[in-house]
Amino acid sequence: MTSLAGKKALITGASGGIGGEIAKALVAAGASVAISGTRMEALEALNAELGGVAKILTCNLTDAAAVDALPGQAEEALGGLDILVCNAGVTKDGLAMRMKDEDFESVIAINLTATFRLNRAVLKPFMKQRSGRIINISSVVAVMGNPGQANYCASKAGMIGMSKSLAQEVGSRGITVNCVAPGFIKTAMTDKLNEEQQKRITDNIPAQRFGLPTDVAAGVVFLASEGAGYITGQTLHINGGLLMV
Repeated sequence: MTSLAGKKALITGASGGIGGEIAKALVAAGASVAISGTRMEALEALNAELGGVAKILTCNLTDAAAVDALPGQAEEALGGLDILVCNAGVTKDGLAMRMKDEDFESVIAINLTATFRLNRAVLKPFMKQRSGRIINISSVVAVMGNPGQANYCASKAGMIGMSKSLAQEVGSRGITVNCVAPGFIKTAMTDKLNEEQQKRITDNIPAQRFGLPTDVAAGVVFLASEGAGYITGQTLHINGGLLMV
């Protein structure tokens, strides 16, 4: 198994299904973790599953000052920081012709702008220690698009372009910046789809199933590892073959 012994990681959006599994996988690999989100009850439940070893840091991603401060808080709580996983995100779906400006702007603000601020905040300490892993969780729809999600697709596509730019800026300092782009993953959100909808989706997936949060978490652990030290500016697509790039 990949070892992250001694590494310290911050995971945003840890109160969700994918974020929780990422935290579990990082801890299982030996990392110390700080978990962040807005739902304290869910974070406490996750920490209990982790054996109480995580540091809990709540953060409202619409609050710029709170976002800027979060990586420093994680570094202080953990005694350092080596890995940043930006997993938090929101959707406010609707056809473009009827989408309100505030619904477009709020999704961009949380999914893209807050991710940029978090990435920017870790650059200086990562550059100083000449090492670090930044892993931004994008989406398959960033590349293939999806009707009714112009705002979400734009935010996740912007994340990929941003990550490529950052990777070029800091690659010489031992820092990697990559994205993971999940496809349809079995979570509370996909559980709301009816049987017909699920069948229509899986018919287009060569693996013939939805992915699991553990599938995404495994990709994150790999990109956080020493074995991925020569991989940067890339997007790891975890989608069962739905999109082949």
